[in-house]
Amino acid sequence: MNWHAKEVQDIINQLGCDLKNGLSKEEGRQRLGQYGENKLNEVKKESLLMRFIKQFNDFMILILIVAAGLSIFLSFMQGEHDYFDAIIILFIVVLNAALGLVQESKAEKALEALKNMSAPNAKVIRGGKLQTIPTHELVPGDLVVLEAGDNVPADIRLTTTSNLKVEESALTGESVPVEKEFDCVLKEKLELGDRRNMVFTGSSISYGRAQGIVVETGMHTEMGKIASMILSHDDPQTPLQKKLSETGKVLGIGALSICFVIFLLGLLRNIEPFEMFMTSVSLAVAAIPEGLPAIVTIMLAIGVQRMAKRNAVIRKLPAVETLGSASVICSDKTGTLTQNKMKVVEVSNGFESLPRLDETKKYILQLATMCNDSVLEEGSLHKTAQGDPTETAIVMAALGLGVDKNNLDRTFMRVAEVPFESSRKLMSTIHRDEQKNTFLIVTKGAPDVLIEKCTHYYDAHGKKQLTSALKAKIHAENNKLADKALRVLGVAYKEVATKPHKLTPEGVEVELTFVGLMGMIDPPREEVREAVEICKNAGIKAVMITGDHVKTATAIASKIGIMDAYDKALTGAQLTNISDEELSKTIYRYSVFARVSPEHKVRIVKAFQSTGAIVAMTGDGVNDAPALKAADIGCAMGVSGTDVAKGAADMVLTDDNFATIVDAVREGRGIYANIRKSVHFLLSSNIGEILTILTAVLMGFKSPLLAIHLLWVNLVTDSLPAIALGLDPADEKIMDRKPFKNEKNLFTKSLWVRIGLEGCMIGLLALTAFSIGNVLFGSLTIGRTMAFATLSISQLVHAFNMRTEESVFSIDLLSNMYLIGAFVVGFAMQAAVIMIPAVALIFKVIPLTAIQWLVVLGLSFVPIAVVEAEKALWAHTKKAQPSHGAAVQEY
Repeated sequence: MNWHAKEVQDIINQLGCDLKNGLSKEEGRQRLGQYGENKLNEVKKESLLMRFIKQFNDFMILILIVAAGLSIFLSFMQGEHDYFDAIIILFIVVLNAALGLVQESKAEKALEALKNMSAPNAKVIRGGKLQTIPTHELVPGDLVVLEAGDNVPADIRLTTTSNLKVEESALTGESVPVEKEFDCVLKEKLELGDRRNMVFTGSSISYGRAQGIVVETGMHTEMGKIASMILSHDDPQTPLQKKLSETGKVLGIGALSICFVIFLLGLLRNIEPFEMFMTSVSLAVAAIPEGLPAIVTIMLAIGVQRMAKRNAVIRKLPAVETLGSASVICSDKTGTLTQNKMKVVEVSNGFESLPRLDETKKYILQLATMCNDSVLEEGSLHKTAQGDPTETAIVMAALGLGVDKNNLDRTFMRVAEVPFESSRKLMSTIHRDEQKNTFLIVTKGAPDVLIEKCTHYYDAHGKKQLTSALKAKIHAENNKLADKALRVLGVAYKEVATKPHKLTPEGVEVELTFVGLMGMIDPPREEVREAVEICKNAGIKAVMITGDHVKTATAIASKIGIMDAYDKALTGAQLTNISDEELSKTIYRYSVFARVSPEHKVRIVKAFQSTGAIVAMTGDGVNDAPALKAADIGCAMGVSGTDVAKGAADMVLTDDNFATIVDAVREGRGIYANIRKSVHFLLSSNIGEILTILTAVLMGFKSPLLAIHLLWVNLVTDSLPAIALGLDPADEKIMDRKPFKNEKNLFTKSLWVRIGLEGCMIGLLALTAFSIGNVLFGSLTIGRTMAFATLSISQLVHAFNMRTEESVFSIDLLSNMYLIGAFVVGFAMQAAVIMIPAVALIFKVIPLTAIQWLVVLGLSFVPIAVVEAEKALWAHTKKAQPSHGAAVQEY
């Protein structure tokens, strides 16, 4: 309901409350039953067991479990009681689930953090008496008393205010405390930050005091609406999850289809059903890369460790690779792109900007520091100012010019003051000047109001008469600074012989001498502009989304490079009048979204997603939490970020540095590329295994490979190089490419063709080895042993082909010692399986002779020559094709 657009009396009538006595105790109890407690709904947490079971919700995993079950059943029916194959399969499945469970978020913390932001107690007037009650007992109609330092316990329509300033950055993203007033009725369609007659749950009173009527509690508050959005938005699947899921389904369905066809062919040829069933199961094992889920999980876990070293903490494992596909980064302004710390950036005498060492500039800042309620504290390394952000900015700017507030306060002791009031937009302090034995009145505040109180102006030669023409020039200078999105304050003074008798605005703020203007802004982080430029080169659109005013937002966005000449800005009010369909069509026109609500942020994220973009969202406030959760990857700030934002995010930047997200994108792209290399390697290897068995069965041969051989290859000699490929260093030019395509398939059609051809090559090599052993050396067991060895070692060799799309000899082979180690260990393990009699017996193979090993090694190194020729041909073909300026990277 639009409480800000109602008269106080209308609210009193609607809620049946009393501005003098508040609600009675009985009425409070009755309304508590009617409206419910003033608290947020709790999220229902899943049990550890249920979250573990969910790890098995994958098509490939389910097929593997079925294959293990069939293996146990067939072994039992045949009386062999050989469950080794099944145990290996189940071990990998459980290991993968355990790794996923350990790495993923252990609980949903966002709502818990929202609850913790609420004040535990509230001061209310009930039955005519001021009393303190638990916040959860507040009801609509309660009369609440607020003072500086209080957390706001509910959404409240103000009824009285006294110099009230409220810190609302967690809800609106605006860093400076906002002034509030009760005696106004506002338009209905206003964003949260413009509702100056209301205060909201999650904000705090930074200055002054107030009373107000509770109008919304619990899930009906603005904070409650954010909680509802967090609950209603499920985490989207990452690009890799979608693509691996689709690949797994294709592999699984294809494997089952081939198994069924082979089983039928065997029956038609009168082969024993049990034998054909075992052959079919072996084929299923060959078709599905059992180690793939575990390998991907391990690679993502390694990526987590790498990112942690770059100040990016991953809360949800699959999010590691999402940044590699990110095509849009939506960033909050305050505290993310800016320093969340006001800074004086321009000082003017009213006619022109003053250089750093100008004495007038120093005097302006000196006077503004005297008329100032902040405190300058001695730190262990340097002095810091505490207080209102605007006032602390002035104190620190003066300190930079050698003006120490503590020394000023001793030299010019404050003896009286006229406090700031939002109605007059000024504050004045009166100081004793011991040297002159006079009193100095200093006034600072809104320039347009202050100028009208002045009769003279100050320059280096003393004070001079302030004419209407000169006033017009000062007004013009004020507007010039304001157009730069600066928060502008003016300073004036007056020397008097005695302390004023009437400490009122009328008795103090008259016949002043204007000294100058100060322009302040929350400045951008120094490293952000370079980070934004890197994003642009990488084909990533950077977007600013903020609750701040559009003029301030566009000024910052232009300064850091987010907003170019042709980019547009859109306000929350304008966004409200645009349909989702129209927004999706025009979303790329805008680089700045200002004065937006949490609902708007979610709409913006979803609009980009509707175009196929992978969206990363950075933020630190409660108001960012719903969008962080709706985005493909949410990045919360670790230092300034609220617990709510961190709980809703996938990743936390521990240094609050926007540039860190660029490092994370680079790391994510490297991980994504490495996962593609590993999957490419595993699939080409598995296709080789399928073709080895399928061809042999179709030709009427005995199976060249047994199920235990396939398991060994898939889980050991394939997995080691696949993991090593995941540790490949990222390409130096990886941030000069466009984002990966957001398609459901992991590979392009052309790459599938290459994978198929490489699989045929590996299958042909294994069949050749089987035929040589079976025919030339006259033994089925020798043939199977040679096929087993060739298949395994050729895949170890083939892993080196995966490192680059160019010639493997064009890169430093020693730059990935993990892969070399994997080759050595894999080769040694394969040789041990064959050459150690006790182990060979388990695997149903026999030791090979030196000649047989030479044949195996000769065949195993063929993939290098074949793939080198394939790469050369592919490069020539791509070079011959005309470029059409693709928007995204093709793989």
